[in-house]
Amino acid sequence: MFHLGWFLGSGFGIQPGRGTFDGQAWRDWMKPRRYVEMAATLERGGYDFVFIEDTAMIEDTYGGSAAWTLAHGEMAPKNDPLPLVPLMAAGSKHIGIINTMSTIQYAPYTAARLMTTLDHLTDGRAGINVVTSVTHRVAQNFGYDAHLPHDERYGMAAEWMEVVTRLWDSWEPGAVVGDLDTPMYADAAKVHTIDHAGKYYKVRGPLNTIPGPQGRPVVGQAGNSVPGRELAATYADTMLAMGHSAEQMKAFREDMHERMIAHGRKPSDLKIMFLVTPMLGESDEHARDREAQRVAATRDPHHIEQILWQLSYISGGTVDFSTFDLDARMPDVLGNGEQSSMRQYVVGNEDKTLREVVTGVRQISDLGLVGSPDTVAAKMGELMDEVGGDGFLLYQPRALNARTLSEYADGLSPALRRRGLIRDGFDDVPFRDNLLAF
Repeated sequence: MFHLGWFLGSGFGIQPGRGTFDGQAWRDWMKPRRYVEMAATLERGGYDFVFIEDTAMIEDTYGGSAAWTLAHGEMAPKNDPLPLVPLMAAGSKHIGIINTMSTIQYAPYTAARLMTTLDHLTDGRAGINVVTSVTHRVAQNFGYDAHLPHDERYGMAAEWMEVVTRLWDSWEPGAVVGDLDTPMYADAAKVHTIDHAGKYYKVRGPLNTIPGPQGRPVVGQAGNSVPGRELAATYADTMLAMGHSAEQMKAFREDMHERMIAHGRKPSDLKIMFLVTPMLGESDEHARDREAQRVAATRDPHHIEQILWQLSYISGGTVDFSTFDLDARMPDVLGNGEQSSMRQYVVGNEDKTLREVVTGVRQISDLGLVGSPDTVAAKMGELMDEVGGDGFLLYQPRALNARTLSEYADGLSPALRRRGLIRDGFDDVPFRDNLLAF
């Protein structure tokens, strides 16, 4: 069996021209029932978790203005993901909720305390996706003149995770006594300062709340560069990875297992979830028609501009792709942002024009998962057999409405279950235990 997760934008995907939620997303994308119903639907479909992305800025690199961003609702507006965690958990019983927290937005003590609180409020279903943030614009909202260089911010993140982990461990098992006669609520001999003094942080501790049901929340990581892989190998329970072929996915997984062993961990302690955008249809023909429509749309001027906007963003706000000639060679730039994402567009495409790249390269692959639920389920099983595990993180940029979600939870999931590929229920245990059950 393998695991399923759902990748969710914290703005719920409201972009005009790319579908809306029941035709009303621009008005009510922030309404609580949308999130509650989504969690319940995905839990019904056997999804282990919802993975909520986030970024705290309004992008204005493309064209030197925020006009395109705001006109098209690209990555703005957004909900803060943290309050969504107990909200989505309240409408479900087992599914884990992973929210994104940036190491330049949250001090380690604040993050450790917030996540422990969320773990309590969700009965052990909270998770944290640790990111370093991509652009200068995020950094400038949190006291920086410019963002740190790519590798340095991962060094900062490694220290951040060390501090947060030590804070989560600052209460020993058995520290809470609960003796009302002595009285002794907690044994002071088992609650410790951490006295951390490093390059980026100075934190005394201990945490002033008791450990949550999981001890520490599930930790996710999404960086696929070498520093990102090292951070995941050291701390993560699950990891978002880009999948483009069975061979590449298998090599990525083997690389991560080697890194985990080097850090004294078991490979089975990390679930690598490959991000994918299947194209489902009522039949194989219907799915192929949908895919043909998607491919045709890549030549549309709006789509081209959207990818140019995206490249400007993932460059870290360092490169404005509106300034390049579409029919000139693809610029050889990586920027200071999502370098592994930029490499997908740049490396191997040096002889193509920018127009060919933006109309032909897919950042998130469908991995050939195009067809009816039965067809896609069979292909997913074949892929996982070849890769060796651990699962898929599904993302759907089309209209995110009740029907779309039902295609996955009530169409694809039953087809996967008939083949014994995904869970048919959850044990009544915390999120991490369900995640590591197989």
